[in-house]
Amino acid sequence: MTTRDLPIRPDSHDFSLVLGGPLFQLVRRAHLSGNALELVRRRLIATVILTWLPLLALSILTGRAWGMAVQVPFYKDVEVHARLLVALPLLVLAELVVHQRMRPLVQRFLERDLVAEASRAKFVESYEAAMRLRNSVLVEVLLIVFVYVGVLFIWPRYGLLHVGSWSSLPAEGGPRRTPAGWWLAYVSMPVFQFMLFRWYFRIFLWIRFLAQVARCRLKLVPTHPHRAGGLGFLANIAFAFAPLLSAHGALAAGFIAARIFFQGATLVDFKIELAAIVVFLLVIVVGPLLFFMPQLAAARRKGLREYGTLAQRYVREFDIKWLHGGAPAGE
Repeated sequence: MTTRDLPIRPDSHDFSLVLGGPLFQLVRRAHLSGNALELVRRRLIATVILTWLPLLALSILTGRAWGMAVQVPFYKDVEVHARLLVALPLLVLAELVVHQRMRPLVQRFLERDLVAEASRAKFVESYEAAMRLRNSVLVEVLLIVFVYVGVLFIWPRYGLLHVGSWSSLPAEGGPRRTPAGWWLAYVSMPVFQFMLFRWYFRIFLWIRFLAQVARCRLKLVPTHPHRAGGLGFLANIAFAFAPLLSAHGALAAGFIAARIFFQGATLVDFKIELAAIVVFLLVIVVGPLLFFMPQLAAARRKGLREYGTLAQRYVREFDIKWLHGGAPAGE
C-alpha cells in the first residue's frame, strides 16, 4: 500500500488547529480573514478597536484617563495595556504562525512513510477526530459560558486591583464599576479570555493527536540525520508556539507590574507563580513530544543491535583480509 492508496481525502493533508469552529466562520464572513488566515493586520486592528479603544474613550469621558481623579488612571494601568495591546494581538498572531507551521504535518507523516501500513487507518482516524473537535459548536459555546462565569464571579475577586481606578471604585458591598469598567467586564475581558482558553483547547487537541499518533506503529530510522528517527520536524513545529508563549509572558508581566506599582508587592512575592508559568508552558509545548520516547528508544536499541552486527562483521572481515593474510595476491 502506498500513500496514494490511503482512505483519506486529498484536502485532508492540511492539518490545522485554527481553521475551524463557529468563530472562525464568523470572522471570515466579516471579511477579517481569508480561507488561510490572511488579513492578519485587519484582525489585529479590529481586536484593538473592540477591546481597548472603547476603554480609552470612556475613561476620557469620565475624566479617569489621566490626572489625579483616581489612584490608577487609565494610562497607568500597565496590566490592561499588556493584556489588550500585547498579549491579545500575540494570541491573534499565533493563529497564523501555528497554522502555517502545522499545516503540512499529516502530509509529512505520509510522504516520509513514517506510519506502518497496519496503523494507517488508526492514524487517519486520529486526524479526523481532531478536526471534528476543532469544528465543534458545542465546545465554543461552553467556552463562552465558562468565560463569562469566570469574569462575573472570579475575576472581580482575584483579578481587580483593590484600589480606586479608572475601571472600578471602592464601595460598600464590593467595587463599583465605572462605564469603562462595564465595557472591560462584559466585552474586553470576555474576548481576551475566550481567545486564551480557546488556545488551551487547541493545545489539548494537539496533545491528544500526538498521543494517538505515538500509539501507532511508526517506521523510524535510527540513522536519520535529524537524530530523531525521522520525527525531527515535530520539534520545528513546537517553535511555532513562540507567540503564544510570549503572550503569557506579557500577561504575567502586566499582572505583576500592576501589583508592584499600586499594591506594594515585590517581585519576590511572585516567585512561585513565575516558576509555575515556566513549567506549565514547557509541559504543554514540549512535553507532548515525550509521547514518542518509547518508540524512539526502541528504534535506538534496534539500530545499535543491527548496526553493531554489521560493524562486527565488517571489522572481522577487514582483520582477516588485511592483518592475517586473507587478501588475494597482488591486491
